[in-house]
Amino acid sequence: MNCTLCDTFLNQKIDTDYYVCSTCNAYVKCADLYFNEAKEKNHYEQHNNDVNDAGYKNFTAPVTNTILEYCSTEMLGLDYGCGKGPVISKQLIEKGYNVDLYDPYFYPDTSYLNKQYDYIFSCEVFEHFYNPFEEIKKLHRILKQDGLLIIKTHLYNHQTDFKNWYYRKDQTHVFIYTLKTFEYIAEHFGFDSITLTEKLIVLRKK
Repeated sequence: MNCTLCDTFLNQKIDTDYYVCSTCNAYVKCADLYFNEAKEKNHYEQHNNDVNDAGYKNFTAPVTNTILEYCSTEMLGLDYGCGKGPVISKQLIEKGYNVDLYDPYFYPDTSYLNKQYDYIFSCEVFEHFYNPFEEIKKLHRILKQDGLLIIKTHLYNHQTDFKNWYYRKDQTHVFIYTLKTFEYIAEHFGFDSITLTEKLIVLRKK
């Protein structure tokens, strides 16, 4: 199996389910463990993403607050992988923001592919990508120059026991990033890093 981001041949298994990539330092799940479409959709339907839930709003607040800080209501945004409860978009739209929604299962309108966005945000989505190279290439293409890519995912740090880490235990988390992985993404796709923290990444398209 090759890394689904950088195409490096994977030969170092970190545990029974994951390889670690020697080039981009991502943790890549064995492809034969990926869910099929029906099983994956059923898994996501169990998520309790209530747009009116205060706890969920707090969980997604780093993304919402970043958009409120850097982006204006005149800009066009895309909520990529918004799920069945697009809480960030709901809050932004209530404040006068213009946001398109896309999710392969719950908002499958692909007209976003024909637009150009000032900012794109993905909250707890990137770790589900079966092919992160193609996904990031696509998002880069539809993002305007100087546009922002705002990502919430949990980066793995090597002080944590990977096998027992909560994020690794979600069966749909097939691609787990480290700080080095996002440094690789910034360099190879043409982004500048604005924010690189354990749970929030903000990249600007060069």
